[in-house]
Amino acid sequence: MTKKTKRTDAGRRNFLRGAAVGAAAAAATTVVAAPEAKAAENADTRKKARYRETDHVKKFYDICRM
Repeated sequence: MTKKTKRTDAGRRNFLRGAAVGAAAAAATTVVAAPEAKAAENADTRKKARYRETDHVKKFYDICRM
């Protein structure tokens, strides 16, 4: 009975050790491999009007006001 318990504890210990090492390795590769962020917009697209209150949007607003 004692031998079985020791084997189970060693198995759990090895599993937790492996999980910790794997998590640390995954975190390290994520930080190292992260590409540099670049702006997706230029000056022209920032000035461009984006929101348009079209007919279907107006209809939605009217329905929600009820």
